[in-house]
Amino acid sequence: MRIVLAPDSFKGTATAAEAARALADGWHSVRPHDELVLLPMADGGEGTLDAVATAHPGATVHEVPGCTGPDGRPVPGRYLLLPDGTALVELATASGLPLLEGRLAPLAATSRGTGEAIAAALDAGATALTVALGGSASSDGGAGLLSALGLRVLGHSGAPLPDGGGSLATAGHIDTRRLRPGPPGGVRLLTDVTNPLYGPDGAAAVYGPQKGAGPSEIALLEHGLRRYAELLGGDPHHPGAGAAGGTAYGLATAWDARITPGAAAVADLLDLDAALAGADLVVTGEGRFDATSLLGKAVGEVIDRAHRAAVPFRVVAGDSTDDRALTLLSLSGDSADAQRRATHWLELAGAHLAHSADRCTDALTR
Repeated sequence: MRIVLAPDSFKGTATAAEAARALADGWHSVRPHDELVLLPMADGGEGTLDAVATAHPGATVHEVPGCTGPDGRPVPGRYLLLPDGTALVELATASGLPLLEGRLAPLAATSRGTGEAIAAALDAGATALTVALGGSASSDGGAGLLSALGLRVLGHSGAPLPDGGGSLATAGHIDTRRLRPGPPGGVRLLTDVTNPLYGPDGAAAVYGPQKGAGPSEIALLEHGLRRYAELLGGDPHHPGAGAAGGTAYGLATAWDARITPGAAAVADLLDLDAALAGADLVVTGEGRFDATSLLGKAVGEVIDRAHRAAVPFRVVAGDSTDDRALTLLSLSGDSADAQRRATHWLELAGAHLAHSADRCTDALTR
């Protein structure tokens, strides 16, 4: 049999690559002669760079030391250069919420480090750019990122404003004269959200609380994003403009970047359709599988493409309300242990599926 193992990450417990490897080890312990295709997935957020790097042996990862972290401390950045000249930058690498280590900074957090990684990629000769948005610590509309590329956000006195969404409300002028041009091959933004920049469904209102913003801080961030949009122009209501604290809006406006569904774009980058061609079964999964998994997420994308390719699928999840999923919780019987030893239980899940391989080929495909 030819089996495609295409899980997303099990957030906080196993990366997508670790999950795929554990499932493969379990499967091969029962059926050692089957052909296994490991294709760790992502939806345009955290883990996208690693997933694409795994699927493209000709791609090279480049480190960018000393990028500005979301709280101003230096952090290591990186980008992936594909053989066609496209650079892939993952925003979470230099501007992600986990980098704050619990020291949340809803007003001061900046996306500047991602801009520095982008600048390094362009300096190295990248001809096109893909930015994976997700896991952002900031709500600065991408002002920090663009500032690293030459844009200046100025107060009414003409002095540059400090980084962070909290200062945008006092912006008097945005100077784009020194903003470096985007790459000739264009810029694509990967996201799995459709929020506008501001408003009740916008970046501050919806995602501000998880970045530590209380009601008064959300109001200030909202005011700042509205003022920022007044000065920069563009379309703050475009679906997805609010992704990564409005970074999608900033890049779409300043660099004419295209906002695209992340899971579908990553599936194309990984050539998922080619992997599914001739497969007998595809196994996908994530930490929690529920109705939202089918709405723009990696697992839903795998299932949709499996349908189109007429390939049966199975889902492995940490936990699920859907009885189609094999859960680590059902195997372990203990939620804490399922999370603590996720790769162990994923390996057992792979073995469980291999034991029922004959039935797997008739698995549910609805």
